Amino acid sequence: MTQNTSPTLCSDQTAELIAWHTDVTETATSEFDAAETLSTRLGSHVNVDGTVTIGFWTPELTEADVPEADVYLELYTPTGSVDLTTDETAAFDRHQVPVRQHEDYTWAVVDNVSAGTRQQLGTLYQLVYKRPTPGEALARESDLGDEEWGVIPDPLADSVPFGVYAPSEIYDMQHLQANRADRDYFASIGTDAERVATSEDDGLPRVDPAVSMLEIHPGTATEAGSLGGLARKYETIGEKLQTGEALTPAERNFVGYDAIQLMPTEPITQNPDLHDYWTPQQLDRSTDAQSIEVKIGNPEMINWGYDIVVSAFSATNPAILESNRPDELVDFIAACHNLPEPIKVVFDIALGHADNGSIPLLSEHFFEGPGMYGKHLDYTEPTVRAILLELQRRKMDLGADGIRVDGAQDFRYWDPEREEMIHDDAYLAKMDAITQEVAGTEYRPWMIYEDGRPWPQEDWELASTYRTLIEQHPHAFQWSPVTFAHNTPALLTFWATKWWRVKEVAEFGSQWITGVANHDTIRRGTQTEVGDAWNAPQENPHLAETLPETLNEAYNSPAATMLFYCFMPGVPMDFVGANMRSPWGFIRDTDPAWNVKVVAEEAYLVDWQIPDDVYGDDRFFGGLKSLGFTEKDDLRMFIRALLSAVDLTDYDLDAIATVLSTLETPFGKEITADDLETFAYAWMEDIHHYANLSHWADEQDDERTAFDLAVREFRHERPWLRSDIDHEGNEAYGYRHPTNGTVLYYGLRESPDGDEQLLFAANMEGPPIEVSPEILADEIADLPTDGWEPALAAPAVATGADRDSVTLGNVQSIVWRRSL
Repeated sequence: MTQNTSPTLCSDQTAELIAWHTDVTETATSEFDAAETLSTRLGSHVNVDGTVTIGFWTPELTEADVPEADVYLELYTPTGSVDLTTDETAAFDRHQVPVRQHEDYTWAVVDNVSAGTRQQLGTLYQLVYKRPTPGEALARESDLGDEEWGVIPDPLADSVPFGVYAPSEIYDMQHLQANRADRDYFASIGTDAERVATSEDDGLPRVDPAVSMLEIHPGTATEAGSLGGLARKYETIGEKLQTGEALTPAERNFVGYDAIQLMPTEPITQNPDLHDYWTPQQLDRSTDAQSIEVKIGNPEMINWGYDIVVSAFSATNPAILESNRPDELVDFIAACHNLPEPIKVVFDIALGHADNGSIPLLSEHFFEGPGMYGKHLDYTEPTVRAILLELQRRKMDLGADGIRVDGAQDFRYWDPEREEMIHDDAYLAKMDAITQEVAGTEYRPWMIYEDGRPWPQEDWELASTYRTLIEQHPHAFQWSPVTFAHNTPALLTFWATKWWRVKEVAEFGSQWITGVANHDTIRRGTQTEVGDAWNAPQENPHLAETLPETLNEAYNSPAATMLFYCFMPGVPMDFVGANMRSPWGFIRDTDPAWNVKVVAEEAYLVDWQIPDDVYGDDRFFGGLKSLGFTEKDDLRMFIRALLSAVDLTDYDLDAIATVLSTLETPFGKEITADDLETFAYAWMEDIHHYANLSHWADEQDDERTAFDLAVREFRHERPWLRSDIDHEGNEAYGYRHPTNGTVLYYGLRESPDGDEQLLFAANMEGPPIEVSPEILADEIADLPTDGWEPALAAPAVATGADRDSVTLGNVQSIVWRRSL
């Protein structure tokens, strides 16, 4: 940008843009086809000549007859360097630039603005308009701005350094892509002749499925709690692998996989009463130019990632960016791609709903109505449909190898003729059809759907096949029923009662993601009621002596790990928190009132996740202790009472406060709704800190982490195990009946070339049991009993050449190998 030169509208180039728009709409075969093309130009795009094209879809302005002369592109250009890593007051030149409206769109090509890069903050922008009636919102339940002016943020922004409720940043995405460190990786995808030859009909290569996968929450995976921290972790691991240096036990928990699934990295809602990262001082929109100071903040939001607002979906959540630069996500991807054994990166795409925090950010046309998780999106609106697909394309173009579609069963719409909700499989097919282009290579990603339809129907867990989308898209994968269902393997008889679902994995699980530990199942386990009532779920007494140890054993047991890695078909997935045996809970700070309900549902986490001696550790629970909850028993009593009061009062905060005021609590005799909100935020903040894996790195067991890594390596040496059990060949599987108190799983696998057989046995839960090839011959017809040698066993299992049999304790397992 030229010094002291104000941003201006490039009239001729804007006119050319509108002419292009006109041609698109006149030649398109449908409104959706036109919107698909138009959406590619929405948002901000840096042009070769340095100008920037900016486009908005603004049907609310059209419907309210807001004159073009009353609509402006508001631009904030920093006057000096800005430190994005801290809170400060920064100086900006604010300008208003006229725009051009055409149909339901607003366009502008502007000059004399700066584009953001890794090194600098670019010009910030948003659309503003004079309200026809002061104080009245346009076609929104709420919106941003003030009494006189309304604000429309950019839903297709590439960068939102101060959160989605602040102006977006013009960012030079072409510069980012040109300088990414994994360009050779993508070039190899395009030159893989075998992959191209076996690809889809259009000749594009599709990324191969992984052998195994690790799920990671960026906000708690490293001490930094950032994608930059994760990038450095994998760069360090890569250097050690390259030089042969031994990994630490904690580092082992991050390797042995050829794919990583990141929990959502999209911008999220933010607690409006606690967070404000963009506050202009003395803003005066009566003038088109102004030098102002803005109080800015480095976003620090606590969330598990699924409370997305859809707006700026193509950007990265600034709360997990320590540098507040989009490059940080690309750096992490490149660190994975450049390992001696490259790791694929899978994005978790959550476009099946929008948090209520999206209401002031998006046109009401985006919403069909209220939904289970906030707002249900209107997939039948042609432009909304096109924009959502464009947001997916841009997000994936950051360099992801695969896409996991969160809650595919939530992509539905109401059919008035049939008077029922219809699964929008046509939209899911559109998601599958999108191609990516990264570093000059066009490709199709590995496609994974989480689909539990007919969820939320009451019998969904019984009725769901988990195969609908695989049948529609034969190359696609789905989460398995054991993985998707809200499983709690810490409960007694889990492996007996879930056998019918495990059996399905054996029968047709080759395109399922398998395993029991993920972000959702562990927190569901912590929500299980703990009590002595005869009809209450019973924790498994065989696993451990305490509830926290029981939970750790359940989600990271040798038996379950070996079952899915050494025997079952599919792609096994672990959650890094389970590998680390660290705490995990429902971390989602959205707004003060809703937080109270969320925390109440976590009442039993106190028992499942917090050992008595750990609560007293000065490193943890500082916020709750400052409120007076110095003893774990006081916390347990209060939060259980809170849960009961939520149920009793139908979530009325004032009524809840009145009920709890009858108890003796650290808050004293009179509790207010504000007290409850303060408690909920302190809980969120403390649990988020408590769950950070850096606190548990030094507690990792050397033998156990070595075993877990060996199990993953066993799978990678035998990728053929992904195939379904072959009943026509020599393979078999089973579950011993009667159990006699012990749930014994067993099975036989044979390599496709006939060179190797594997014999598996696991005590999934229960008292110790003796096993051997001879004993298993009573369960598996025609099982050879000679030539077997132990290939891999749980650490506590004693094996040796002089042993005819081994004893498997609770959750212990073994696999024998036999050469043919």
